[in-house]
Amino acid sequence: MATTKDQLDPRIISFMTLRKSVGWLGMSLAPAMLFVNYFFSNCIIVQDSISHYYYTVSGSVFVGILFAVAFFLFAYNGLERIDKWSTSIAAFFAICIALFPTNDNSAHSCAIVHLPDHEIRRVIHYTAAALFFIVLAYISFFLFTKSKGIKTKEKKIRNIIYRTSGIVIIICIALIAFFGLTQNEPDGSATFKPVFWLEWVALIAFGVSWLVKGEIVLKDHSLDK
Repeated sequence: MATTKDQLDPRIISFMTLRKSVGWLGMSLAPAMLFVNYFFSNCIIVQDSISHYYYTVSGSVFVGILFAVAFFLFAYNGLERIDKWSTSIAAFFAICIALFPTNDNSAHSCAIVHLPDHEIRRVIHYTAAALFFIVLAYISFFLFTKSKGIKTKEKKIRNIIYRTSGIVIIICIALIAFFGLTQNEPDGSATFKPVFWLEWVALIAFGVSWLVKGEIVLKDHSLDK
């Protein structure tokens, strides 16, 4: 049986594992918050945003997943220097999201932890969150679509997925900013939590992009991934 270059290069296996790990962690964040809150505190209330789960019983899971994502992003070297720089920057912002929580949850929540509101901490948190998603969109749209040589049919389909994922992330961030600026209820107690759901969609797009990059689907025999 012929031996392919993929089999001779152990880095390729490492890349695939890291890519899939990042993808699954990103996609699991929102459902993990909902499950842990319900299972351990019987709370079915959707929080104002995914970040607000920091104050609930699932807060340690929230921080843990963010640090795990940051670890895998830091460990990911990619094939070019720009790949390493981009994922390292995204990892830094993920850590900032965890270390600088947003201000306290709304009155209608399952919060078990409370911190005094702090404007600088809040600004750092939302700036880091926005930049985290923007970098992820950049990676998906511009870096994942790069290739050498002739593009296979699978590669062309993957590129459509990468670009779509990047666009979806940017649209979600824009809508989150819109709702943040126009929300009428200052305590965020609206029944429908647009920021939470938009963050979840952005995380799904992020996860799908990395899972496809990890060759969970649409794999071909070309090295132009």
